[in-house]
Amino acid sequence: MSREEIGITVTKDGDFSQWYTQVVLKAEVADYAPVKGLIVLRPDGYSVWESIRAGLDERFSRRGIRNGFLPVLIPESLLRKEEEHFSGFDPEVFWVTHSGDSEIGDRLALRPTSETLAYSLYSKWIRSWRDLPLKINFWNTALRAEIKGTKPFLRTSEFLWQEGHTVHATREEAEEEVLEVLDIYRRTAEEELAIPVVTGRKSEKEKFVGAEYTTTMESMMPDGKALQMGTSHFLGQNFSRPFGVKFADRDNVEHLAWQTSWGVSWRLIGAMIMVHGDDVGLVLPPRVAPVQAVIIPIIPGKGGRQDVLLKAEGARRGLEGAGIRVHTDDRDGLTPGYKFNHWELKGIPLRIEIGPRDIRDGRAVVVTRHDGKKGSVPLDGMPGRIREILDSVQAEMLERARRTMEERTSGASSYQELRRGIAAGGFVRAGWCGGRECEERIKEETGGEIRVIPFGGGGDGGGRCVCCGARGMASPLFARGY
Repeated sequence: MSREEIGITVTKDGDFSQWYTQVVLKAEVADYAPVKGLIVLRPDGYSVWESIRAGLDERFSRRGIRNGFLPVLIPESLLRKEEEHFSGFDPEVFWVTHSGDSEIGDRLALRPTSETLAYSLYSKWIRSWRDLPLKINFWNTALRAEIKGTKPFLRTSEFLWQEGHTVHATREEAEEEVLEVLDIYRRTAEEELAIPVVTGRKSEKEKFVGAEYTTTMESMMPDGKALQMGTSHFLGQNFSRPFGVKFADRDNVEHLAWQTSWGVSWRLIGAMIMVHGDDVGLVLPPRVAPVQAVIIPIIPGKGGRQDVLLKAEGARRGLEGAGIRVHTDDRDGLTPGYKFNHWELKGIPLRIEIGPRDIRDGRAVVVTRHDGKKGSVPLDGMPGRIREILDSVQAEMLERARRTMEERTSGASSYQELRRGIAAGGFVRAGWCGGRECEERIKEETGGEIRVIPFGGGGDGGGRCVCCGARGMASPLFARGY
């Protein structure tokens, strides 16, 4: 197989969609499944998901959130107990109608989301104020019929995600939970995946069906489209009422509970690929990389092979002992150049080269994947220096992505400026009156929509609405999105 067949054959700027698909497949992150709309997560891709999960679990635990498990089948009669909520998912639901050759009666939905199932159980588990707050997170899959326009990680019929569902005695406590979880998501995106995000609220039109309001974190992809990275919803009592989620207070007076739900999916992996990848392939942030450093022994043509391999093995043990995920590529029959290309395609953050000359000099060559810079580190005391480099790479990747997002964010004081900005791609901040008519007109005529009304800077009045000229109530970020 030629280098062209192995590597990425299109550029990121030239054909972004094809570039993305090639990176996913050729870097061995995922592959297509035999059923349209489904993908298979390969070990490197699943390792990234495990890193995301581990980080979230640690942060959830600090908030008193515990993990549970829910089945994938939900009776139709249960889904329809909150009809407005279910109607938002109805066109996407997969139905199970038979067990073997026998009809099962009440159809069973393959879980599109778990609110109705969880809350039917919560109504049994909660009796008094002593049972609150109840905070449970579920790691599972969801299934929604995405048959057209599918894209790995971004739009598939089945996806990995976590969905949290909490119950509280007061509105204030529930609203605090909404914001705390959204901040956990923000920190995961920025600190682990090196992806900058904007947090805020969705408009009434774009909120989660059944919620009082939805908070969101949005990021900008290199092709100028926005990506919703995670949401946290304040459900109020919209579900506790139909499902009877109630509690008796200290005076034995019964009250409806206040609820939240929130989630992120493996869409985070897709965002990571798009934001950081380049024309060579994947570029992984060190904190989620399955392998943080790869050691390439440079084997001499005559003699010295064993010395190089022993030194490489010693370096590997030292790095591994320091908690660094490391791999030694000592495969025979492959040139160093081939190995360099292989690991660059897979996005490993740091390459370490050790050959006879390096051993004599007491140093190893290091190359950082995100910028291609070459340097050296002493063989003695290598783990501490490698850790410093990895931390520096993580910070540099976030800063570079933040600069790019800022460059793709503009302002508009007129409708024509808004149209031009959305057409050019990126976020466009503009005044909005809060009216659905203006919001729908903008989406229909420009293809852009309100992605987020930022906290702090999105509710400042917004001057005048760019659509109707009325007094503005907010300054949302508009953009085309995935």
